[in-house]
Amino acid sequence: MRPIPEAKKREVIRLLNDGLSERAIAARVDVSNGTVNKIVQSFLPSHSKPKAGRPALLTSREKTFCVHKITRGRKENAVQVSLSLEEELGVRASPSTVRRALKEAGLCATEKPKKPLLSEANRRKRLAFAKRHQHWTIDDWRRVVWSDETKINRFCSDGRKWAWIRDGEQIQAKHVKLTVKHGGGNIKVWSCITYDGVGWLTQIEDTMDSLLYREILQDELTRTLEEYHLDPGSVIFQHDNDPKHTSKLVREWLDGQEFETMIWPPQSPDLNPIEHMWAWLKGRLNEYETAPKGIKELFDRVGQTWYGFTKEECRKVINTMPERCQAVIKAKGGWTDY
Repeated sequence: MRPIPEAKKREVIRLLNDGLSERAIAARVDVSNGTVNKIVQSFLPSHSKPKAGRPALLTSREKTFCVHKITRGRKENAVQVSLSLEEELGVRASPSTVRRALKEAGLCATEKPKKPLLSEANRRKRLAFAKRHQHWTIDDWRRVVWSDETKINRFCSDGRKWAWIRDGEQIQAKHVKLTVKHGGGNIKVWSCITYDGVGWLTQIEDTMDSLLYREILQDELTRTLEEYHLDPGSVIFQHDNDPKHTSKLVREWLDGQEFETMIWPPQSPDLNPIEHMWAWLKGRLNEYETAPKGIKELFDRVGQTWYGFTKEECRKVINTMPERCQAVIKAKGGWTDY
């Protein structure tokens, strides 16, 4: 046998162990088929030929390379990994081949969820909040009144929509997500949830400032507490750290109330169960077969849907608070799946 460099000999043996065919190895290492066959006879006499069929395009080492590029955050998609394979290992493989390798390793593509930017200081505050409340029971959490604002579009409330369609079927109105120029308008609303049900809902028709927000608290929040006969002395009110919420005008009003105001960590919508209620609200609005004819009809639908939520549904999301705190602790103050 004509001598070949030791490095090439070791590469042939490695590729044989990885399951590549002798023909593929000869092309990859740039030696003859006969040379590969003689190496097999000399060093791997018990080596069995791969099963019939198309040989694997990537070795186990190259598949591991692909997985590491994704799991270690160096690359975001199969196209980028495919380019890295060629640049770093000299192996040409299509993005489809890379995707198959990633799926074999148990990875799957998913849409990136939107999450707020978390600074190190924010993470520490979130972690401190979760640890401070990690031993709270459901009886503790049921005292909290959760509040927030949200925007609702007239055409197709925020979120993805799906439709089933037969192969070759002509597209119909039910298969599309209708849009209009300038979005068709939207409304902003404020409300809250309690352990006994949803709170009073109000439309924010003007730009929200601290004066308007104080009026909402004086009216809708107060009416909610009265509606459910909640003792203000045992209530804990929650709102986020929006500048309007923390203004001097609002703080002075809150300081004069019997109820306590919860100290809330920044950038923490995942800790507020009302966010799930907003998502359910928009999902149910999407179930209407036709879009509202105007803003007034949109608000009417929002009100009917919001007041249709039961106390059991409110309790379902509020009861997740212990798990939410544990998730933040596990993430060391980082993002959670909520």
